[in-house]
Amino acid sequence: MSELPQDSRGSDPFDEIVEAETERDPDLAVIEAGSRTLRTQGAAPQSDVPGRPADPETDKALREVETELASRWGETKLEPSVARIAALMDVLGEPQRAYPSIHITGTNGKTSTARMIEALLGAFDLRTGRYTSPHVQSITERISLDGAAIPAERFVETYRDVQPYVEMVDAQQEYRLSFFEVLTGMAYAAFADTPVDVAVVEVGMGGSWDATNVIDGDVAVVTPIDLDHTDRLGGTTGEIAGEKAGIIKPGATVVLAQQPVDAAQVLLRKAGEADATVAREGLEFGVVSRQVAVGGQLLTLRGLGGEYEEVYLPLHGAYQAHNAAVALAAVEAFFGVGAQRPEPLDAETVRKAFASVASPGRLEIVRRSPTVVLDAAHNPAGARATAEAVQEVFDFSRLIGVVGASGDKNVRGLLEAFEPIFTEVVVTQNSSHRAMDADELAAIAVEVFGDDRVQVEPRLDDALEAAITLAEEEGEYAGGGVLVTGSVITVGEARMLLGGS
Repeated sequence: MSELPQDSRGSDPFDEIVEAETERDPDLAVIEAGSRTLRTQGAAPQSDVPGRPADPETDKALREVETELASRWGETKLEPSVARIAALMDVLGEPQRAYPSIHITGTNGKTSTARMIEALLGAFDLRTGRYTSPHVQSITERISLDGAAIPAERFVETYRDVQPYVEMVDAQQEYRLSFFEVLTGMAYAAFADTPVDVAVVEVGMGGSWDATNVIDGDVAVVTPIDLDHTDRLGGTTGEIAGEKAGIIKPGATVVLAQQPVDAAQVLLRKAGEADATVAREGLEFGVVSRQVAVGGQLLTLRGLGGEYEEVYLPLHGAYQAHNAAVALAAVEAFFGVGAQRPEPLDAETVRKAFASVASPGRLEIVRRSPTVVLDAAHNPAGARATAEAVQEVFDFSRLIGVVGASGDKNVRGLLEAFEPIFTEVVVTQNSSHRAMDADELAAIAVEVFGDDRVQVEPRLDDALEAAITLAEEEGEYAGGGVLVTGSVITVGEARMLLGGS
């Protein structure tokens, strides 16, 4: 049996980070502790590590599973086909057919939208399963049951349950199942075993040949499409939409966020071919009004069944308001609002659901004085949305960027989007094998920002310390801040260094 090139990453994604030596600011001691945490994760289990199980035996078992998964073909290496995952579903007894589903694709906003959909469904007393990627801190985040990450014990049990079937499919296929395919099989099996009333599933990449696409979503959601993964999905938004349109199944309801014209044309054509019902942001639903509020924003949303006023969303940015409108329309469509039932959803339940939403690593404040914000923007479109939100929400007199990006992204476009709001930028790199070398990133940053605004700190802990020190030069009450961005991995590691859970 031939085998695709394996991911060169080791079992521990943080094994490249070493201990920080921080003495200048007592508050920075948390970074030193976090750095020790990352450095020692590959050794003895620690009960106080954010994102890790408290029980040493459970932590050991989870690490063994993570090691086995990491030995597989990495999720960033693709062979466009659903043959292997379909074979796994077959031997598992088609678990993905055991529940209805809402399937989500798009370029940006998928995970936040999925979390909002999950919260809404849960508020209406439905048992939910959510599958999203990548994770911020713990692999268990990818599979959620009733709004919470699957317990580590259950994650390990699920893997061991499906492992014999995975090995069976491995033996029958030209290539072994990939990391992402196995996780997808685990999610679908866990949802069927629970069982859930509805699954909320985010694609990994694209749509047509994504491993998640063995489900037939009752509702297909397409968040805004922009240029990303152009080497795999196409060089125009229309071409990318063609791949993402693959999740639209016959008779489904398609909920479309605002799209570029060429993408909208492709999606509408596919919906027509599938005899699907279409709900479009700006026509059938949308954001009526929004205003900045303490800790978030206050919205009036127009859904498929009418208006929902005074909806508090504890997330920042206009893009999150639009994600909320899309999520609301998706849940209305799932319940048949606007089709089988003319009345809207209960407004108070909708308000309660949105007020409970959290989206880690999306304009998340993890420290005060100076304020440190984490945001997982990793492409130019996401960076532009984040920059706009930062200007709307925060009144920083001096904003220091900490940027660690992946080498396969449009890094120049990302930096150009942040240039107007960053006073200075500290470039760094995360522990992923995909990370762009800090010096290579610095060379691009100098072209965008100028030499006097760029500092290079290859270690993330040093970069955080340097950025916080620069922000503090404004004085305790002068409004300096730090924004950590460029990659979900960078944000996740920074979150751990800063003591997030």
